[in-house]
Amino acid sequence: MNCRTRSFVKLVISGGGTGGHVYPALAVAAALQRQKPDSRIVWIGTGEGMEADLVPRAGLTFESIAASGLRGRNPLAAVRSAVRLGRGFWQSRRLLRRLRPDVLFVTGGYVCVPVTLAARQMGIPVVIYLPDIEPGLAIKFLARFASRVAVTTPEAQTFFRPGLTVVTGYPVRPELETPPSEAVRAEARRRLGLTGDLPVLLVFGGSRGARSINRALTAHLEPLLEVCQIVHVTGRLDEAWVLERRANLPADRQARYRVSAYLHDEMPLALQAADLVVSRAGASTLGEFPAVGLPAVLVPYPYAGAHQARNADYLAKHGAAVVIQDNLLAQKLGETVLELLNHPEKLSAMRRASQKLAVPGAALHLARLIQEVGTYAD
Repeated sequence: MNCRTRSFVKLVISGGGTGGHVYPALAVAAALQRQKPDSRIVWIGTGEGMEADLVPRAGLTFESIAASGLRGRNPLAAVRSAVRLGRGFWQSRRLLRRLRPDVLFVTGGYVCVPVTLAARQMGIPVVIYLPDIEPGLAIKFLARFASRVAVTTPEAQTFFRPGLTVVTGYPVRPELETPPSEAVRAEARRRLGLTGDLPVLLVFGGSRGARSINRALTAHLEPLLEVCQIVHVTGRLDEAWVLERRANLPADRQARYRVSAYLHDEMPLALQAADLVVSRAGASTLGEFPAVGLPAVLVPYPYAGAHQARNADYLAKHGAAVVIQDNLLAQKLGETVLELLNHPEKLSAMRRASQKLAVPGAALHLARLIQEVGTYAD
């Protein structure tokens, strides 16, 4: 009996390091569980990545292995990393032998390298999902072992051999599957302690924060708080000094400025409540912003290879975002945000452009693809 005809799927997921590799896979896992409630899903990651926290929160079984990246390392560190990858390979083999999954589903990050190599050796089919437009080193290397590679946009297909890819869109969290109505937006603001009389600016630097964005925002707080409310997700390293900066504001401006190190369950609310977002250009920008029709000011991380720049350029090309380079952020952030907030017609046009990029049902599409690959393997 194959994994499409029985009532469950045995799936192993691997990927992690940042939220961009974790949240899409969690959305796919949730979609699969809705289709096949008895499915057995286990996540293999590292104890140091965000997956170690987010996966158990989602109620999935989490297994940790040794793994390490190789890029940008000195020779001694590279040897140590190779040793860790070797350990991770044998740990993966033991786990896969015990779990006997129908399919391995990977989303990127160095942890998926030893898991995929072990799966390949054991004859377990592999489905890769690329959240970004341009693949990183791990996905570029592992694509040769994949049965199928799912991608967010057609532009990403050019990085892989013909016939390997399928365009699924970006799988978003279940709360974001439906575009928010005005009533949903109003309720999201209420739950976040925001009012309905001023626009909402959401600022965050990805799953780990971004110091340059935090500094640029806090340098322009006074003029921005004249015209909007701000939800600022700082990352854990910068929360303390940003809260000190907030404490020095007048009481009425403090009320308009919400500061958090990180948003877990409240992040969908923040996305639904916002009129404009300032953020890095990680993979989630391609899926979660269009899902809620959110205009964006994007600041690609300059040390992340080319993938964030490509993500930002894609949204900007379609009229859904404005791009500021990191080295110009201090000078341009305040004037760019104020220009957009003071011209609602520009924000409305960007919102419509963003909504056109949304691909509803991406998580369900990927869940079905996983079952198809598992069935073919049987």
